[in-house]
Amino acid sequence: MNSSSPRRRFARIAVASVALTGLLAACGGSGSGDDGSSGATGPVTLPFWGWANGQEALVKSFNAAHKDVQLKYTKVTDQLTMQKQLSNAVKAGNAPCLVQNTAEYVTTWVSQGALADITEYVGSSADKFNAGAWAGVQVQGKVYGVPTSSAPAFTIYRTDVFEKYGLKAPATWDDFIAAGKVLKKHGIHITNYAGEDPSTLEVLAMQAGAHWYAIDGDSWKVDFQDEGSLKAADVIQQIIDGDLNSKLSFADYAAVQRNYDKGGTVTRQISTWQMAGMVQNFTDSFGDWALTPWPTYKGEAAKTPAGTNQSGGMNLVTEQCEHKKQAAEAALWLSTDPGAVKSMASPETGSGVMPGLADSDSFVAEAISEKLLGDNYEPAKKIVTDSLGTVTTDWVYGPNWTAMFTELQSEWGKVVSKEQKVTDLLAHMQEWTVEDLKSRGINVKG
Repeated sequence: MNSSSPRRRFARIAVASVALTGLLAACGGSGSGDDGSSGATGPVTLPFWGWANGQEALVKSFNAAHKDVQLKYTKVTDQLTMQKQLSNAVKAGNAPCLVQNTAEYVTTWVSQGALADITEYVGSSADKFNAGAWAGVQVQGKVYGVPTSSAPAFTIYRTDVFEKYGLKAPATWDDFIAAGKVLKKHGIHITNYAGEDPSTLEVLAMQAGAHWYAIDGDSWKVDFQDEGSLKAADVIQQIIDGDLNSKLSFADYAAVQRNYDKGGTVTRQISTWQMAGMVQNFTDSFGDWALTPWPTYKGEAAKTPAGTNQSGGMNLVTEQCEHKKQAAEAALWLSTDPGAVKSMASPETGSGVMPGLADSDSFVAEAISEKLLGDNYEPAKKIVTDSLGTVTTDWVYGPNWTAMFTELQSEWGKVVSKEQKVTDLLAHMQEWTVEDLKSRGINVKG
């Protein structure tokens, strides 16, 4: 994510283009290419589930602009809640037409027959989006949704605290740990590891060149203990062993935000959308924050992750939707209408997301907050823009990603509480993931 070339590379959220036989469990029916005609009178109503700030207003704008199609929005608590609720809805036969999500869950949902192939409705719009965002909505060359966002990644930090203790913005993970040790002496944590959120391990492993899933012939290859994963484990273990991290759960979102606002924790590795929550919850520290590139591993070039909270967003169409054509077209409008895109890009009116469009650079000014960054606002634009050029392009999400991540989540808390080492967790995930894939009848090596 750090290239300054005019046409930057974007994250290619990879789902390998290989035969599905043996790689994905049997999928549900492919649908009939529904044209929306049901003989009913009145507008078509499309249930839409999501969680992003600003979507209620976006739905109102869509409904005002469309007479024959209306969206009925239901706000879900968060991404993990969405996984559970959609799974239950699919089993019950009452899934919504549109669901907000991110790239890591597409392969799993396709393997479960939950998503509709909408290539015929939106495939011709591929050139409207950047390559990475568009890759995220595909499996085996078929399109299952429409991108809503890209995901630049960077560090945001408290300039006043760093200056007070003579610290510079950390350029490497070694610098990050060293700064954390200084801050600890003053009762300040450099980062926060929530016990329910193992995304830290995922993104640091991804940055280090790990590949938890890969395609090997007609099988999946699983490797949680490769060089990159162990490199990430070492960084995280040093932070935990040194008590350099706070341990606040995002279950109490307000408390987490207060902690940042009051200077109890002073850095975050984030994308643009997390800044919206900071803007909406802070009272004391506006103007004290600045952006700096994502820390590198010592001696390595800049590389930023494309996974979990940093992955591109999308609106997906479900297989159970009775009006797939209208749902696909509604998703396309939500992602391309100029007013809608601008609204969601703003951290004040939307979620501070970088659009998934072919040229996202023009939206950087909208996606970051001058109120939050103060005098650091103008320099921050280049940090965000540059970060789009170093996104990891070869990460693959496996067909049991949802189940795997749930298991990873259940064990991560033991790492944060020092009940087990990161390497213990990786060893467990290696064994667990291989066995889980086998139990699903999916070919696997590992």
